[in-house]
Amino acid sequence: MAKTGREKNTKNKAKHSKLMARKINKKKAEEANRKARLKAIIEKANAEKENGQA
Repeated sequence: MAKTGREKNTKNKAKHSKLMARKINKKKAEEANRKARLKAIIEKANAEKENGQA
């Protein structure tokens, strides 16, 4: 016999999905920022290296 009325646990599922999406997006953003910082450091080091040789 199916349960009548409101669906079970939909509010918690929606909240959990929202929080997990936020967590995943935060992690992706942190990784992108880290890559950008490392790329800038590498470019700066290469530029200094070229200027030192020239």
